[in-house]
Amino acid sequence: MPRAFQPLAIPASAGIGLRSPHIGEMLTRRPSAGWLEVHAENYMGDGAGVEALERLRQTYPLSVHGVGLSLGSARGVDRDHLERLRRVCERFQPDLVSEHLAWSVADGAYLNDLLPLRYDEEALAIVARNVATVQDRLKRQVLIENLSAYVAFTDSSMNEAEFLSELVVRTGCGLLLDVNNVQVSAHNLQYDAKAFIDALPADAIGEIHLAGHALNQVGADTVLIDDHGSRVPPVVWSLYQHAIGRLGPRPTLIEWDTDVPVLDVLLGEAMWADMLSASIMFDRKRTARQTAAAKPQPQSTLVSIEAEARTGMPVLAAFAVARAGPAVPLALPPIQGGYHAAA
Repeated sequence: MPRAFQPLAIPASAGIGLRSPHIGEMLTRRPSAGWLEVHAENYMGDGAGVEALERLRQTYPLSVHGVGLSLGSARGVDRDHLERLRRVCERFQPDLVSEHLAWSVADGAYLNDLLPLRYDEEALAIVARNVATVQDRLKRQVLIENLSAYVAFTDSSMNEAEFLSELVVRTGCGLLLDVNNVQVSAHNLQYDAKAFIDALPADAIGEIHLAGHALNQVGADTVLIDDHGSRVPPVVWSLYQHAIGRLGPRPTLIEWDTDVPVLDVLLGEAMWADMLSASIMFDRKRTARQTAAAKPQPQSTLVSIEAEARTGMPVLAAFAVARAGPAVPLALPPIQGGYHAAA
């Protein structure tokens, strides 16, 4: 029986990954951003960055994203590293904590990569044991992120979605759905990206990641590389639209780790995520109203502005109330660009 932890949550809006080139500007401007996410390993010591994050934490909800726990390690989680993560969580009191479904430690050596697992019962038992250890030590639920993949084990007895779903059942953990990772893996390994999302337990998904990826030509094949170095491309936006249509709004992060642009570019990508999510929910409510209107209804002239305003787009709500006729479908303009070639 998994231990029950009270799930914490950030508002279902878009946030950005806090990167060192933007810290000073974030402190002086305090721009509108739904929330911030930081890599845990960057804040395990002291210094100006840690002090800045303590100040920013007073303004923005915070998520801590780990990259070094190596949850797939058969020898278990490094207790010293876990203790450092616990102190980070105690110091900054993040609303979400997440890690990757991966391993990165072998014989005491840390590898600078997130490496894939074989998806079978033996690996599941190892990861479940490690996740339980982490959650017990942190005394909180941890979200586990799906990995971007370039190869797969031929002797896996289940797929990644089945593995993650069973991990939720055994540990009570949550899931971090990285939509870009889904697209990268689905393209490289030739499976259905939407089917992967549909196979995950919707209630367990507490956060979504969006990012750009690179195209790398290998002979006649095109390989997608998860480099977080460009705008979210149209194919990932389309997959995000599918995810929100199934899941409803979720806290959504814009990740950008290489060739980091000016802050306003990240904020603009977050704005697109908010607009897309809000438009999907607005259309869903409009469809529900139209379906209800087709049935016999008691005569009424009242329209609920409050219900529409919950979409996060009060301007659209006002239009909907003012119009006597059917609503006009909302469409986002096409996003130009998005892909770039890998170095």
